[in-house]
Amino acid sequence: MNAADLSRSASTDPNPPAGLSTGLRALWYAKAGRWHEAHDLCQEIPGTDGSWIHAWLHREEGDQSNAEYWYARARKPVPPRGKPLADEWTEIATALSEK
Repeated sequence: MNAADLSRSASTDPNPPAGLSTGLRALWYAKAGRWHEAHDLCQEIPGTDGSWIHAWLHREEGDQSNAEYWYARARKPVPPRGKPLADEWTEIATALSEK
């Protein structure tokens, strides 16, 4: 499932599609506005993928210092202040769907 399909599903379906990786499921919940479920799931993902999602969620929440911590753990640069959250969500979803 690519990023566009994932986004569309999160906008129309009541639950994530079967067979998604934990990372894509977390992104689905985030896009569906179910922040706490996304946050709980991203903490189960080892390595930099989980940290990147975690960073994005805290950026979305507006907790910049916590987001910066998680970007460092993900080994990703902190996005510039003007970068739209939706653009980064698509970047993460694309990276995870290509794995």
